[in-house]
Amino acid sequence: MIAVKGLEGQKVMILGLGRSGLSAARALRAGGAEALCWDDNAQARERAEAEGFACVDPLSRDGFEGVARLIVSPGIPHLYPTPNRVVAAAWRAGVPVDNDIGLFFQSFGGSDWDGFDTMPRVVAVTGSNGKSTTSALIHHILDQAGREAQLAGNIGRGVLDIDPPGDGGVVVLELSSYQTDLARSLTPDVAVFTNLSPDHLDRHGGMGGYFAAKRRLFAEGGPDRCVIGVDEDEGRYLANQLAEAAGDDRVISVSVEEKLTGPGWHVFSRKGFLSEYRKGRQVASIDLRGMPGLPGAHNHQNACSAFAACRALGLGPREIEKGFQSFAGLPHRSQLVGERGGVRFVNDSKATNVDAAAKALQAFDKIRWICGGLEKDGGLGGLLPYLGTVSKAYVIGREAANFAMQLGGIEVEVCGDMASAVALAAAEAEAGDVVLLAPAAASFDQYDSFEKRGEHFMAEVAKLL
Repeated sequence: MIAVKGLEGQKVMILGLGRSGLSAARALRAGGAEALCWDDNAQARERAEAEGFACVDPLSRDGFEGVARLIVSPGIPHLYPTPNRVVAAAWRAGVPVDNDIGLFFQSFGGSDWDGFDTMPRVVAVTGSNGKSTTSALIHHILDQAGREAQLAGNIGRGVLDIDPPGDGGVVVLELSSYQTDLARSLTPDVAVFTNLSPDHLDRHGGMGGYFAAKRRLFAEGGPDRCVIGVDEDEGRYLANQLAEAAGDDRVISVSVEEKLTGPGWHVFSRKGFLSEYRKGRQVASIDLRGMPGLPGAHNHQNACSAFAACRALGLGPREIEKGFQSFAGLPHRSQLVGERGGVRFVNDSKATNVDAAAKALQAFDKIRWICGGLEKDGGLGGLLPYLGTVSKAYVIGREAANFAMQLGGIEVEVCGDMASAVALAAAEAEAGDVVLLAPAAASFDQYDSFEKRGEHFMAEVAKLL
Protein backbone atom coordinates (compact mmCIF):
# COMPACT_ATOMS: atom_id res chain seq x y z
CA MET A 1 0.00 0.00 0.00
CA ILE A 2 1.06 3.59 -0.72
CA ALA A 3 0.24 5.52 2.46
CA VAL A 4 -1.07 8.99 1.64
CA LYS A 5 1.25 11.83 2.69
CA GLY A 6 0.52 15.44 3.43
CA LEU A 7 -2.90 14.98 5.03
CA GLU A 8 -1.91 13.67 8.45
CA GLY A 9 -4.45 14.52 11.15
CA GLN A 10 -6.94 15.96 8.63
CA LYS A 11 -10.42 14.87 7.62
CA VAL A 12 -10.81 13.68 4.03
CA MET A 13 -14.19 12.83 2.48
CA ILE A 14 -14.39 9.85 0.08
CA LEU A 15 -17.27 9.88 -2.46
CA GLY A 16 -17.89 6.50 -4.08
CA LEU A 17 -16.89 3.29 -2.35
CA GLY A 18 -15.93 1.02 -5.20
CA ARG A 19 -12.42 -0.35 -5.68
CA SER A 20 -10.67 3.01 -5.87
CA GLY A 21 -12.75 4.63 -3.10
CA LEU A 22 -12.11 2.00 -0.44
CA SER A 23 -8.47 1.78 -1.49
CA ALA A 24 -8.13 5.55 -1.00
CA ALA A 25 -9.78 5.34 2.42
CA ARG A 26 -7.32 2.65 3.56
CA ALA A 27 -4.31 4.58 2.22
CA LEU A 28 -5.48 7.76 3.91
CA ARG A 29 -5.87 5.96 7.22
CA ALA A 30 -2.42 4.41 6.80
CA GLY A 31 -1.01 7.91 6.34
CA GLY A 32 -2.63 9.28 9.48
CA ALA A 33 -5.67 11.01 7.97
CA GLU A 34 -9.29 10.49 9.02
CA ALA A 35 -11.30 9.09 6.11
CA LEU A 36 -15.02 9.92 6.06
CA CYS A 37 -16.86 7.77 3.54
CA TRP A 38 -20.04 8.08 1.53
CA ASP A 39 -21.85 6.18 -1.21
CA ASP A 40 -25.53 6.33 -2.13
CA ASN A 41 -25.52 2.53 -2.07
CA ALA A 42 -26.28 1.26 1.45
CA GLN A 43 -24.39 -2.01 0.91
CA ALA A 44 -21.26 -0.08 -0.09
CA ARG A 45 -21.53 1.96 3.10
CA GLU A 46 -21.91 -1.24 5.14
CA ARG A 47 -18.69 -2.62 3.64
CA ALA A 48 -16.85 0.55 4.59
CA GLU A 49 -18.27 0.53 8.11
CA ALA A 50 -17.22 -3.12 8.47
CA GLU A 51 -13.64 -1.90 7.97
CA GLY A 52 -14.05 0.70 10.70
CA PHE A 53 -14.68 3.76 8.51
CA ALA A 54 -17.25 6.36 9.50
CA CYS A 55 -19.90 7.06 6.86
CA VAL A 56 -21.05 10.68 6.81
CA ASP A 57 -23.50 12.17 4.31
CA PRO A 58 -21.63 15.15 2.86
CA LEU A 59 -24.96 16.82 1.97
CA SER A 60 -26.09 16.81 5.59
CA ARG A 61 -25.85 20.00 7.61
CA ASP A 62 -22.16 20.82 8.21
CA GLY A 63 -21.22 17.76 6.13
CA PHE A 64 -18.04 19.47 4.91
CA GLU A 65 -17.17 21.07 8.23
CA GLY A 66 -13.43 20.63 8.82
CA VAL A 67 -12.94 18.56 5.65
CA ALA A 68 -9.59 19.20 3.94
CA ARG A 69 -10.29 17.42 0.64
CA LEU A 70 -12.96 15.52 -1.29
CA ILE A 71 -11.77 12.38 -3.12
CA VAL A 72 -14.10 11.42 -5.98
CA SER A 73 -14.27 7.99 -7.64
CA PRO A 74 -13.78 8.04 -11.44
CA GLY A 75 -17.34 6.98 -12.32
CA ILE A 76 -18.85 10.06 -10.69
CA PRO A 77 -19.25 13.12 -13.00
CA HIS A 78 -17.67 16.26 -11.59
CA LEU A 79 -18.52 18.75 -14.35
CA TYR A 80 -20.32 17.35 -17.40
CA PRO A 81 -23.05 16.53 -18.22
CA THR A 82 -23.91 18.03 -14.81
CA PRO A 83 -21.78 18.15 -11.65
CA ASN A 84 -22.58 15.63 -8.97
CA ARG A 85 -24.40 17.34 -6.10
CA VAL A 86 -21.65 16.48 -3.62
CA VAL A 87 -18.95 17.88 -5.90
CA ALA A 88 -20.95 21.08 -6.32
CA ALA A 89 -21.36 21.31 -2.54
CA ALA A 90 -17.59 20.94 -2.10
CA TRP A 91 -17.02 23.82 -4.51
CA ARG A 92 -19.36 26.02 -2.49
CA ALA A 93 -17.63 25.02 0.74
CA GLY A 94 -14.19 25.76 -0.73
CA VAL A 95 -13.05 22.13 -0.32
CA PRO A 96 -10.48 21.01 -2.93
CA VAL A 97 -11.67 18.09 -5.10
CA ASP A 98 -9.19 15.35 -6.07
CA ASN A 99 -9.05 11.63 -6.85
CA ASP A 100 -6.90 8.62 -5.95
CA ILE A 101 -4.50 9.35 -8.83
CA GLY A 102 -3.75 12.75 -7.34
CA LEU A 103 -3.20 11.18 -3.92
CA PHE A 104 -0.84 8.61 -5.47
CA PHE A 105 1.43 11.17 -7.15
CA GLN A 106 1.33 13.34 -4.04
CA SER A 107 2.52 10.41 -1.93
CA PHE A 108 4.89 8.53 -4.26
CA GLY A 109 8.44 8.66 -2.92
CA GLY A 110 10.04 8.96 0.47
CA SER A 111 13.22 9.22 2.52
CA ASP A 112 13.88 5.49 2.04
CA TRP A 113 14.75 6.28 -1.57
CA ASP A 114 17.91 8.07 -0.41
CA GLY A 115 19.75 4.75 -0.40
CA PHE A 116 18.61 3.65 -3.86
CA ASP A 117 21.08 3.50 -6.74
CA THR A 118 18.24 4.08 -9.25
CA MET A 119 15.14 6.10 -8.42
CA PRO A 120 11.78 4.36 -9.00
CA ARG A 121 9.88 5.69 -11.98
CA VAL A 122 6.29 5.94 -13.18
CA VAL A 123 5.12 5.32 -16.74
CA ALA A 124 1.60 6.65 -17.34
CA VAL A 125 -0.38 5.62 -20.43
CA THR A 126 -3.49 7.35 -21.74
CA GLY A 127 -5.39 7.60 -25.04
CA SER A 128 -8.67 6.39 -26.53
CA ASN A 129 -7.75 2.91 -27.73
CA GLY A 130 -4.93 0.53 -26.93
CA LYS A 131 -3.93 1.96 -23.56
CA SER A 132 -4.69 -1.28 -21.69
CA THR A 133 -2.68 -3.41 -24.10
CA THR A 134 0.14 -0.87 -24.21
CA SER A 135 0.31 -0.69 -20.41
CA ALA A 136 0.22 -4.46 -20.01
CA LEU A 137 2.85 -4.87 -22.73
CA ILE A 138 5.23 -2.40 -21.07
CA HIS A 139 4.79 -4.21 -17.77
CA HIS A 140 5.36 -7.59 -19.43
CA ILE A 141 8.53 -6.44 -21.21
CA LEU A 142 9.96 -5.06 -17.96
CA ASP A 143 9.08 -8.23 -16.10
CA GLN A 144 10.64 -10.46 -18.76
CA ALA A 145 13.78 -8.32 -18.66
CA GLY A 146 14.10 -8.93 -14.93
CA ARG A 147 13.08 -5.41 -13.89
CA GLU A 148 10.86 -4.82 -10.88
CA ALA A 149 7.52 -3.63 -12.28
CA GLN A 150 3.93 -3.17 -11.08
CA LEU A 151 0.79 -2.57 -13.19
CA ALA A 152 -1.99 -0.42 -11.77
CA GLY A 153 -4.60 2.26 -12.38
CA ASN A 154 -7.38 1.51 -14.83
CA ILE A 155 -5.94 -2.00 -15.18
CA GLY A 156 -4.51 -4.36 -12.59
CA ARG A 157 -4.45 -3.03 -9.03
CA GLY A 158 -5.66 0.28 -7.66
CA VAL A 159 -2.87 2.86 -7.65
CA LEU A 160 -2.77 3.08 -3.87
CA ASP A 161 -2.88 -0.70 -3.45
CA ILE A 162 0.55 -1.31 -4.98
CA ASP A 163 3.64 -2.05 -2.92
CA PRO A 164 6.15 0.74 -2.34
CA PRO A 165 8.67 0.26 -5.17
CA GLY A 166 12.21 -0.88 -4.55
CA ASP A 167 15.51 0.27 -6.02
CA GLY A 168 14.93 0.90 -9.75
CA GLY A 169 11.30 -0.23 -9.61
CA VAL A 170 8.85 0.91 -12.28
CA VAL A 171 5.12 1.51 -11.83
CA VAL A 172 3.09 1.33 -15.06
CA LEU A 173 -0.25 3.13 -14.86
CA GLU A 174 -3.11 3.01 -17.32
CA LEU A 175 -5.05 6.25 -16.87
CA SER A 176 -8.46 7.03 -18.34
CA SER A 177 -9.67 10.51 -19.14
CA TYR A 178 -11.87 10.32 -16.04
CA GLN A 179 -8.71 9.91 -13.95
CA THR A 180 -6.45 12.47 -15.65
CA ASP A 181 -9.21 15.10 -15.74
CA LEU A 182 -9.48 15.52 -11.98
CA ALA A 183 -6.12 14.56 -10.44
CA ARG A 184 -4.51 17.56 -8.74
CA SER A 185 -1.04 16.03 -9.02
CA LEU A 186 0.25 14.35 -12.20
CA THR A 187 4.01 13.80 -12.33
CA PRO A 188 4.95 10.69 -14.35
CA ASP A 189 8.51 10.17 -15.53
CA VAL A 190 7.35 8.83 -18.92
CA ALA A 191 3.92 9.67 -20.34
CA VAL A 192 2.35 7.88 -23.32
CA PHE A 193 -0.46 9.14 -25.59
CA THR A 194 -1.66 6.31 -27.86
CA ASN A 195 -4.31 7.95 -30.05
CA LEU A 196 -7.57 9.89 -29.90
CA SER A 197 -11.05 9.13 -31.23
CA PRO A 198 -14.51 10.23 -30.05
CA ASP A 199 -15.47 8.62 -26.73
CA HIS A 200 -17.04 9.70 -23.42
CA LEU A 201 -18.11 12.97 -25.07
CA ASP A 202 -21.04 13.53 -22.71
CA ARG A 203 -18.70 13.23 -19.73
CA HIS A 204 -16.26 15.82 -21.11
CA GLY A 205 -18.62 18.27 -22.82
CA GLY A 206 -17.44 17.34 -26.33
CA MET A 207 -14.27 16.39 -28.17
CA GLY A 208 -12.32 19.44 -26.97
CA GLY A 209 -12.98 18.64 -23.34
CA TYR A 210 -12.09 14.99 -23.91
CA PHE A 211 -8.73 15.91 -25.45
CA ALA A 212 -8.09 18.48 -22.73
CA ALA A 213 -8.50 15.77 -20.09
CA LYS A 214 -5.88 13.62 -21.82
CA ARG A 215 -3.56 16.58 -22.42
CA ARG A 216 -3.35 17.36 -18.68
CA LEU A 217 -1.05 14.36 -18.19
CA PHE A 218 1.56 16.05 -20.39
CA ALA A 219 0.98 19.78 -19.95
CA GLU A 220 0.65 19.70 -16.17
CA GLY A 221 2.65 16.57 -15.40
CA GLY A 222 5.96 17.67 -16.88
CA PRO A 223 7.23 14.15 -17.75
CA ASP A 224 10.89 13.69 -18.61
CA ARG A 225 9.93 11.82 -21.79
CA CYS A 226 6.71 11.85 -23.80
CA VAL A 227 5.66 9.11 -26.24
CA ILE A 228 3.08 10.60 -28.59
CA GLY A 229 1.00 8.88 -31.27
CA VAL A 230 0.94 11.35 -34.16
CA ASP A 231 -1.57 9.75 -36.53
CA GLU A 232 -4.29 12.25 -35.53
CA ASP A 233 -4.20 16.04 -35.48
CA GLU A 234 -4.47 16.08 -31.68
CA GLY A 235 -1.34 13.94 -31.35
CA ARG A 236 0.58 16.10 -33.82
CA TYR A 237 -0.53 19.21 -31.93
CA LEU A 238 0.52 17.71 -28.60
CA ALA A 239 3.94 16.63 -29.90
CA ASN A 240 4.49 20.10 -31.33
CA GLN A 241 3.51 21.77 -28.05
CA LEU A 242 5.88 19.61 -26.00
CA ALA A 243 8.99 19.84 -28.20
CA GLU A 244 11.32 22.83 -27.95
CA ALA A 245 12.78 22.13 -31.41
CA ALA A 246 12.51 19.62 -34.25
CA GLY A 247 15.33 17.51 -32.80
CA ASP A 248 14.07 17.52 -29.18
CA ASP A 249 14.37 13.85 -28.20
CA ARG A 250 12.31 14.32 -25.05
CA VAL A 251 9.38 13.66 -27.41
CA ILE A 252 9.23 10.27 -29.13
CA SER A 253 6.78 10.30 -32.06
CA VAL A 254 4.88 7.10 -32.91
CA SER A 255 3.02 6.22 -36.12
CA VAL A 256 1.51 3.29 -37.97
CA GLU A 257 0.48 5.42 -40.95
CA GLU A 258 3.71 7.04 -42.12
CA LYS A 259 7.47 6.73 -42.06
CA LEU A 260 9.02 9.14 -39.53
CA THR A 261 12.64 9.89 -40.33
CA GLY A 262 13.24 13.58 -39.58
CA PRO A 263 15.34 14.97 -36.73
CA GLY A 264 14.44 13.73 -33.29
CA TRP A 265 13.32 10.32 -31.99
CA HIS A 266 10.72 8.28 -33.88
CA VAL A 267 9.19 4.80 -33.74
CA PHE A 268 6.85 3.63 -36.49
CA SER A 269 5.48 0.48 -38.08
CA ARG A 270 5.03 -0.20 -41.80
CA LYS A 271 3.96 -3.51 -43.36
CA GLY A 272 4.45 -5.27 -40.03
CA PHE A 273 7.98 -4.02 -39.32
CA LEU A 274 8.73 -1.74 -36.38
CA SER A 275 11.53 0.77 -36.94
CA GLU A 276 13.29 3.13 -34.55
CA TYR A 277 14.95 6.24 -35.97
CA ARG A 278 17.10 8.75 -34.10
CA LYS A 279 18.54 11.87 -35.70
CA GLY A 280 17.48 10.65 -39.13
CA ARG A 281 19.16 7.22 -38.87
CA GLN A 282 17.61 3.81 -38.22
CA VAL A 283 18.90 2.25 -35.01
CA ALA A 284 16.57 -0.74 -34.54
CA SER A 285 14.02 -2.90 -36.36
CA ILE A 286 11.64 -5.67 -35.23
CA ASP A 287 9.45 -7.94 -37.37
CA LEU A 288 6.02 -7.85 -35.67
CA ARG A 289 4.23 -10.12 -38.12
CA GLY A 290 4.82 -13.33 -36.20
CA MET A 291 3.96 -12.00 -32.75
CA PRO A 292 0.89 -14.05 -31.72
CA GLY A 293 -0.22 -11.63 -29.01
CA LEU A 294 -0.03 -8.56 -31.27
CA PRO A 295 -2.19 -9.14 -34.38
CA GLY A 296 -3.19 -6.28 -36.67
CA ALA A 297 -2.11 -2.70 -37.25
CA HIS A 298 -3.76 -1.46 -34.06
CA ASN A 299 -1.61 -3.82 -32.00
CA HIS A 300 1.42 -2.73 -33.98
CA GLN A 301 0.66 0.79 -32.78
CA ASN A 302 0.51 -0.54 -29.22
CA ALA A 303 3.84 -2.28 -29.79
CA CYS A 304 5.44 0.93 -31.08
CA SER A 305 4.22 2.90 -28.04
CA ALA A 306 5.43 0.22 -25.63
CA PHE A 307 8.78 -0.05 -27.45
CA ALA A 308 9.29 3.72 -27.19
CA ALA A 309 8.41 3.80 -23.49
CA CYS A 310 10.77 0.93 -22.71
CA ARG A 311 13.56 2.54 -24.71
CA ALA A 312 13.01 5.71 -22.66
CA LEU A 313 13.51 3.53 -19.56
CA GLY A 314 16.85 2.29 -20.91
CA LEU A 315 15.96 -1.17 -22.26
CA GLY A 316 17.64 -2.46 -25.40
CA PRO A 317 15.78 -3.42 -28.60
CA ARG A 318 16.52 -7.15 -28.22
CA GLU A 319 15.21 -7.17 -24.64
CA ILE A 320 12.01 -5.56 -25.87
CA GLU A 321 11.68 -7.97 -28.80
CA LYS A 322 11.85 -10.94 -26.41
CA GLY A 323 9.01 -9.41 -24.44
CA PHE A 324 6.95 -9.00 -27.63
CA GLN A 325 7.45 -12.65 -28.51
CA SER A 326 6.16 -13.96 -25.18
CA PHE A 327 3.26 -11.51 -24.78
CA ALA A 328 -0.03 -13.42 -24.83
CA GLY A 329 -2.31 -10.41 -25.24
CA LEU A 330 -5.17 -9.32 -22.99
CA PRO A 331 -8.61 -10.87 -22.60
CA HIS A 332 -11.32 -9.30 -24.79
CA ARG A 333 -8.76 -7.55 -27.02
CA SER A 334 -8.25 -9.45 -30.30
CA GLN A 335 -8.23 -12.59 -28.15
CA LEU A 336 -8.13 -15.87 -30.08
CA VAL A 337 -10.73 -18.02 -28.34
CA GLY A 338 -10.46 -21.16 -30.46
CA GLU A 339 -10.59 -22.71 -33.92
CA ARG A 340 -12.83 -25.28 -35.60
CA GLY A 341 -12.60 -26.52 -39.17
CA GLY A 342 -10.33 -23.69 -40.22
CA VAL A 343 -12.64 -21.05 -38.67
CA ARG A 344 -11.11 -18.85 -35.97
CA PHE A 345 -13.16 -17.24 -33.20
CA VAL A 346 -11.80 -13.89 -31.93
CA ASN A 347 -13.08 -11.91 -28.94
CA ASP A 348 -12.56 -8.15 -29.19
CA SER A 349 -15.37 -7.12 -26.84
CA LYS A 350 -13.22 -4.16 -25.73
CA ALA A 351 -13.89 -2.57 -29.15
CA THR A 352 -16.60 -0.41 -27.60
CA ASN A 353 -16.35 2.49 -30.08
CA VAL A 354 -16.23 2.94 -33.85
CA ASP A 355 -12.48 3.56 -34.05
CA ALA A 356 -11.56 0.44 -32.06
CA ALA A 357 -13.94 -1.70 -34.13
CA ALA A 358 -12.49 -0.28 -37.37
CA LYS A 359 -9.02 -1.31 -36.26
CA ALA A 360 -10.27 -4.83 -35.47
CA LEU A 361 -11.88 -5.11 -38.92
CA GLN A 362 -8.55 -4.20 -40.52
CA ALA A 363 -6.73 -6.95 -38.63
CA PHE A 364 -8.42 -9.90 -40.36
CA ASP A 365 -9.72 -11.02 -43.77
CA LYS A 366 -13.06 -12.78 -44.43
CA ILE A 367 -14.85 -11.72 -41.25
CA ARG A 368 -18.17 -12.94 -39.86
CA TRP A 369 -18.75 -9.86 -37.72
CA ILE A 370 -20.77 -9.89 -34.48
CA CYS A 371 -21.55 -6.28 -33.58
CA GLY A 372 -24.07 -4.02 -31.87
CA GLY A 373 -25.00 -2.82 -28.42
CA LEU A 374 -25.53 0.60 -26.88
CA GLU A 375 -24.55 2.95 -29.69
CA LYS A 376 -22.30 5.89 -28.84
CA ASP A 377 -22.50 9.46 -30.12
CA GLY A 378 -21.51 10.05 -33.74
CA GLY A 379 -23.14 7.07 -35.42
CA LEU A 380 -21.42 4.34 -37.41
CA GLY A 381 -20.34 6.31 -40.47
CA GLY A 382 -16.69 5.97 -39.51
CA LEU A 383 -16.92 2.20 -39.98
CA LEU A 384 -18.18 2.20 -43.56
CA PRO A 385 -14.73 2.45 -45.23
CA TYR A 386 -13.60 -0.69 -43.38
CA LEU A 387 -16.41 -3.10 -44.21
CA GLY A 388 -14.66 -4.61 -47.24
CA THR A 389 -13.34 -7.52 -45.16
CA VAL A 390 -16.80 -8.34 -43.76
CA SER A 391 -18.63 -11.29 -45.36
CA LYS A 392 -21.67 -10.76 -43.15
CA ALA A 393 -22.64 -8.87 -39.99
CA TYR A 394 -24.65 -10.44 -37.16
CA VAL A 395 -26.15 -7.67 -35.05
CA ILE A 396 -26.99 -7.98 -31.35
CA GLY A 397 -28.39 -5.53 -28.80
CA ARG A 398 -31.70 -3.99 -27.90
CA GLU A 399 -31.48 -1.58 -30.83
CA ALA A 400 -30.13 -4.15 -33.29
CA ALA A 401 -32.49 -3.18 -36.12
CA ASN A 402 -31.44 0.48 -36.03
CA PHE A 403 -27.77 -0.52 -35.78
CA ALA A 404 -28.14 -2.82 -38.79
CA MET A 405 -29.75 -0.10 -40.93
CA GLN A 406 -26.53 1.92 -40.74
CA LEU A 407 -24.37 -0.87 -42.19
CA GLY A 408 -25.07 -0.30 -45.85
CA GLY A 409 -23.29 -2.30 -48.54
CA ILE A 410 -22.89 -5.60 -46.66
CA GLU A 411 -25.14 -8.51 -45.81
CA VAL A 412 -26.64 -8.06 -42.35
CA GLU A 413 -28.68 -10.33 -40.08
CA VAL A 414 -30.45 -9.03 -36.98
CA CYS A 415 -29.87 -11.67 -34.30
CA GLY A 416 -30.64 -9.72 -31.13
CA ASP A 417 -28.73 -11.89 -28.66
CA MET A 418 -25.23 -13.34 -28.46
CA ALA A 419 -26.21 -17.02 -28.51
CA SER A 420 -28.13 -16.63 -31.77
CA ALA A 421 -25.37 -14.56 -33.37
CA VAL A 422 -22.57 -17.01 -32.52
CA ALA A 423 -24.58 -20.04 -33.59
CA LEU A 424 -25.57 -18.52 -36.96
CA ALA A 425 -22.12 -17.08 -37.70
CA ALA A 426 -20.47 -20.41 -36.91
CA ALA A 427 -22.97 -22.33 -39.05
CA GLU A 428 -22.39 -20.08 -42.06
CA ALA A 429 -18.61 -19.70 -41.68
CA GLU A 430 -16.20 -21.44 -44.04
CA ALA A 431 -12.56 -22.43 -43.65
CA GLY A 432 -10.43 -19.28 -43.53
CA ASP A 433 -13.18 -17.16 -41.98
CA VAL A 434 -12.86 -15.32 -38.66
CA VAL A 435 -15.92 -15.03 -36.41
CA LEU A 436 -15.12 -11.70 -34.78
CA LEU A 437 -16.86 -10.04 -31.85
CA ALA A 438 -16.05 -6.32 -32.25
CA PRO A 439 -19.24 -4.57 -31.12
CA ALA A 440 -18.47 -0.90 -31.94
CA ALA A 441 -20.82 -0.10 -29.05
CA ALA A 442 -21.06 -0.10 -25.29
CA SER A 443 -22.33 -3.21 -23.54
CA PHE A 444 -24.74 -1.74 -21.02
CA ASP A 445 -27.96 -2.49 -22.92
CA GLN A 446 -27.47 -6.24 -22.27
CA TYR A 447 -24.39 -6.65 -20.04
CA ASP A 448 -22.85 -5.08 -16.95
CA SER A 449 -19.50 -4.61 -18.73
CA PHE A 450 -17.59 -5.39 -21.89
CA GLU A 451 -15.90 -8.19 -19.94
CA LYS A 452 -19.25 -9.89 -19.29
CA ARG A 453 -20.14 -9.54 -22.97
CA GLY A 454 -16.82 -11.09 -24.00
CA GLU A 455 -17.22 -13.90 -21.49
CA HIS A 456 -20.66 -14.71 -22.92
CA PHE A 457 -19.18 -14.84 -26.43
CA MET A 458 -16.44 -17.17 -25.21
CA ALA A 459 -18.98 -19.39 -23.44
CA GLU A 460 -21.06 -19.73 -26.61
CA VAL A 461 -17.95 -20.52 -28.65
CA ALA A 462 -16.92 -23.12 -26.06
CA LYS A 463 -20.22 -24.94 -26.66
CA LEU A 464 -19.32 -25.24 -30.33
CA LEU A 465 -15.75 -26.36 -29.71
